Amino acid sequence: MASRQQKPLNGEIIQAELPPYDKPPPWIPPEERPYDRRYNNDISKFLPRTIQLTRTKATDQLGFNVRGGKEYHCGIYVSKVLPDTDAERLGLREGDQIIQVNEVDFEEIEHAEAVRVLKKNTEILLLVKYFPFGYDKTYDKTKFLQQLQQQQLQQQR
Repeated sequence: MASRQQKPLNGEIIQAELPPYDKPPPWIPPEERPYDRRYNNDISKFLPRTIQLTRTKATDQLGFNVRGGKEYHCGIYVSKVLPDTDAERLGLREGDQIIQVNEVDFEEIEHAEAVRVLKKNTEILLLVKYFPFGYDKTYDKTKFLQQLQQQQLQQQR
């Protein structure tokens, strides 16, 4: 992994790790690309879709877990789908970003509020999109925030 130094305004030098470069696949004629797994141009799995979940009572399990939120500077993402649940059968999957629930915008919502909205209803209309890149970033941001918090605690000592 390559590294790069940046000098911020306060004068401290920050060492940043750059991601490894992925070489593009070998050239394939355009007419053959739809049949080659390395050139999958099907974007349909990334398009927003609607999922209708129905629970008998509000205390029944949702069948999935979420992570993220405004306080983490990211959206709300499905982090786990429990096997053999309605959520799994209806196609909800890890890495789905929840855009809206029952007409409540989830793109700028805090985690606790998102959980409250999800748990209070028995009829749940989810608007989701598969966005694994954003989901992966929730883990990067969590690690970064934990490191920043540890550095601040060390500086206070």
